[in-house]
Amino acid sequence: MSDAVMQPMLELKGIVRRFEQAGETLEVLRGVDLTVGAGELVALVGPSGAGKSTLLHIAGLLERPTGGTVRIAGTDVSNLDDGKRTEVRRRSIGFVYQFHHLLPEFSARENIVLPQMIAAVPKSVARQRADELLRMVGLEQRGTHRPARLSGGEQQRVAIARALANAPSLLIADEPTGNLDPHTAEHVFAMLSAIVRQAKVGALVATHNLDLARRMDRVLEMRDGRLVEYQPSDLVPLAEAAPDAS
Repeated sequence: MSDAVMQPMLELKGIVRRFEQAGETLEVLRGVDLTVGAGELVALVGPSGAGKSTLLHIAGLLERPTGGTVRIAGTDVSNLDDGKRTEVRRRSIGFVYQFHHLLPEFSARENIVLPQMIAAVPKSVARQRADELLRMVGLEQRGTHRPARLSGGEQQRVAIARALANAPSLLIADEPTGNLDPHTAEHVFAMLSAIVRQAKVGALVATHNLDLARRMDRVLEMRDGRLVEYQPSDLVPLAEAAPDAS
């Protein structure tokens, strides 16, 4: 990766997450360290229930860790109150999920304008930004269409554009291609990758798709509450070690 990656968009240090359940303590995360640089794509893999979602929620300021430090674009946000955490989330973090969650009564363009208006961006500026993002994802001719008139891949591309509406430092993606057929998933991932590089966003992407994970800069596997790092080329033995789902 280039020197730009040396600028961290996300830093997690010593992250611990414990839950009290039926009088017992369940330790889901056991001292996780993680850094994601600007323009870097980091894959997060592992079986369901391993703690990937908990880690994403902590990185995205949706959940507080039991212990450890969270920094977003160099700022320590570990001890902020809920109001300030919400401000940081709106300004600095974009989210993409497996299902697009677009508002069905609004057009593609309006879905991208809305988060900007919530962040107090003037409407005229928000519209210009929405049009720019629609061009970036190749949907400039579809901006007036509501989600029901868009294909699954187009809907997810709008969701990615919406996640980038407020020019975040960090993009959190949870199975962003999981609801798409392989050809469409490939197209959406290629577009996401290009935008991350161009916008110098740090991207943490949880996925079960090892073919896509192999194309990212680094691969982190959640195992026993800790992260194990692989080079993308190492994922072939990882895939062979996976249990048969049949």
